[in-house]
Amino acid sequence: MFLKIFIAGVALIAAVLILAASRPDTFNLQRSRTIQAPPEKIFALINDFHHWSQWAPQDREDPTMRRTFTGAESGIGAISDWNSSGSAGAGRMEITESTPPQKILVKVDFVKPFEAHNVNEFLLEPAGTSTKVTWSMHGTNLYIMKLMSLVASMDKIAGKHFEAGLDNLKSAAEK
Repeated sequence: MFLKIFIAGVALIAAVLILAASRPDTFNLQRSRTIQAPPEKIFALINDFHHWSQWAPQDREDPTMRRTFTGAESGIGAISDWNSSGSAGAGRMEITESTPPQKILVKVDFVKPFEAHNVNEFLLEPAGTSTKVTWSMHGTNLYIMKLMSLVASMDKIAGKHFEAGLDNLKSAAEK
C-alpha cells in the first residue's frame, strides 16, 4: 500500500514538473493607460530614473529600497542600481533606447530574489490632448516562473504591478 502511494506521489510530481517545462520559454506582459498630458511631459518622467520614485510601484511600496545612479543623467546610458531588503529585491536598469517623446527601452537585470534579464518598453502615442502609454515587459520565462504559473496567473499578478505604475504615472503627469 505504501509503495502504491509513493509511486502515485512521484508520478504526480513528475507530471507537474513536465507540465511546467512545457510552458512557453518567453513571456510578454503589457498594460496601457490614457493620460491627460502631452507625451513630452510623460516621457521626461520615464526617461530619467531620478523621477521613478514618483510613479514606479517598487519605489513607492518598498521603504527599504535604495537607488544609486550612474551613467548618463537621463536617456541612453542612464543606469540605476537598486537594492532592497524587502519585496523589490536587487538589480540594475539601463536605458538602451530613447526616442523622444515616443519610445524608451529599459534593460532590467534582476539579481535577487532570483536572476532574470528582461526588457521594459514604454510607448507613448499622442491622442489629441491625451497620450496613450503602453508599458510592456518581455524576457525569458524562468522555470520557477513556469512552476508558479500552474497555480497563479503571472499576467494578473505582474499586471497589477504595471497597472499601479501606470496609475501613479498618470497622477504624476496630470499634476
